[in-house]
Amino acid sequence: MLRSPNKVTLADIAARAGVSLATASRALSDSYGVSAGTRDRVRSIADELSYVVSPEASRLAGGRTGRVAVVVPHLSRWFFAEMLAGVEEVLREAGLDLLLYNVDTLDHRARFFERLPARRKVDAVVVLAFPVTEKERQRLELLGVGIVAAGGQSTRYPFVCIDDRTAGRLAMDHLLSLGHERIAMIAAETPLAPGWPAVNGRSLAYREALAAAGVAEDPALVRAVDWGGEEGASAMADLLATGRPPTAVYAHSDEVALGALRTLRRAGLRVPEDVSVLGIDDHPLAALADLTTVHQGVREQGRTAGQMVLGLLSQDPHAARASVMPTRLIVRGTTAPPRPD
Repeated sequence: MLRSPNKVTLADIAARAGVSLATASRALSDSYGVSAGTRDRVRSIADELSYVVSPEASRLAGGRTGRVAVVVPHLSRWFFAEMLAGVEEVLREAGLDLLLYNVDTLDHRARFFERLPARRKVDAVVVLAFPVTEKERQRLELLGVGIVAAGGQSTRYPFVCIDDRTAGRLAMDHLLSLGHERIAMIAAETPLAPGWPAVNGRSLAYREALAAAGVAEDPALVRAVDWGGEEGASAMADLLATGRPPTAVYAHSDEVALGALRTLRRAGLRVPEDVSVLGIDDHPLAALADLTTVHQGVREQGRTAGQMVLGLLSQDPHAARASVMPTRLIVRGTTAPPRPD
């Protein structure tokens, strides 16, 4: 009497085919050293008995876990969730499982890297949108697996990102071309990622664009806050309190820009007639708010990071190790020339 399909073992297949366990295993995995006739016979019997190879056993036999760790500093924010979705999509299609590590506080981050060497249960690690310190890099490399940086440039690992300096110049050059000179910058920073290239590049673009246009930088027009709409709203209120508001606002992200829009409208100021506002990202809400922005393909960056993981695992010598994704200006209804004095 045949066993039920979920109880059929490789030993049953080998016995029915009259071959050893090793030969049956090689035949089912299409490995070398098995004649075509034997391979066909073993596979035919496996089909007849509805035998299914255990994915876990197959991975262990190949020295792989079939799992990839993704380290992310925020799960509730759109940018990180969108990029994570892109990574997961590619890994899922390749039959790989994703282990998610959320390091949303400095304490969680420190604890993760302290315990990292004990987590030798993944084939690769994706560090998602935060820069890794030298000490953290050394801890990661103790794993002895491939590392991919997504959403933040790294010269040591395969990475995918945008050129934040270029994105910032697209934004600033647009405002300057409209005739604005009193341009405020609401820079977005986070304690979890000091020195994040996105912040540095976007801030550098602000200063370079002003200098190129011959406009003196006014420190009173610069605010630095954490990423988020409420933070952007607070920074805008602070700028209005100076008594001489800017004619335009360059925000490091759309969420920050959306917060600035709320403050301006509550203060009775018209956008863009009184103040122009521009962000970076092309958040889904940007189109609904008619916000001028600089588009970046966030999910596409996640997918590219996933493809880089597959390249590392397959040891493909032609796999991409660096990818700088394009950005483009999207002009909507929140920017216009400054109002004549």
